[in-house]
Amino acid sequence: MSAAPTTTTPETGTGVFSRTRARISERTLRTDRWWIPPAITVLGLAAFVIYATVRSYARDHYWVADYHYLTPFYSPCLSTACVEGSSHFGTPFGDLPAILPLGFVVLPFLLGFRLTCYYYRKAYYRAVWFSPPACAVAEPHAKYTGETKLPLIIQNAHRYFFYVAVVVSVINTYDAAVAFHGADGGFGFGLGNIVLWVNVILLWAYTLSCHSCRHIAGGRLKHFSAHPVRYWFWTQVSKLNTRHMALAWTTLGTLVLTDFYVMLVASEKISDLRFIN
Repeated sequence: MSAAPTTTTPETGTGVFSRTRARISERTLRTDRWWIPPAITVLGLAAFVIYATVRSYARDHYWVADYHYLTPFYSPCLSTACVEGSSHFGTPFGDLPAILPLGFVVLPFLLGFRLTCYYYRKAYYRAVWFSPPACAVAEPHAKYTGETKLPLIIQNAHRYFFYVAVVVSVINTYDAAVAFHGADGGFGFGLGNIVLWVNVILLWAYTLSCHSCRHIAGGRLKHFSAHPVRYWFWTQVSKLNTRHMALAWTTLGTLVLTDFYVMLVASEKISDLRFIN
């Protein structure tokens, strides 16, 4: 009777690489196409990052003067290089070097908010870092230090990015409100207003569905009965929180759709469908 074949595995490590785990050479015994969800996640995130980066640095077709449509990728526009009329909060900054996008004030914080989001952590930990790529699939890393060292220690700043995201959502709401503007200077309403407001509402839903917001609403309370207002707010945020993943993806889509629509109208590729004025 021949002896069972032996395999070599690391002598140290954690998880499937630990000494107490079975010694098998296969990275996984799964026979399904477990790699499809991580691949889709990578493609989706990469598509958004590429589009958003290109548009953020384009510096054109982000403002429709006739109807006051401003793409969220350029809000707030605080540089003297901004197109006339697009700076709703003044221009405290002079002309910017090409290395900085016109929306440089808030874009890093919004990126930080998304990167440290609990759902996005799960998404890119699995799809990009393969930590792990799927259930019952070994990750390639032999060690795990958690979120205690750079760069992952920055994940602990998520609640502070949330505060900035709330301010940005207020700014986006203001941008959508002033966009009820007609070509003759009076009140106007068109398809672009619907696009802007759908995006703003979904951005609010995503921001408020954040786990940090849920903790702020009901955390550190010993008796909900003594705080009925906070308890009500906590229950509403909790309902949104169950849809956090869907909102995370949906808002990526609405951001692209809103920017793309404003770009088409601003470049006169299409005309805005007007209902009033």
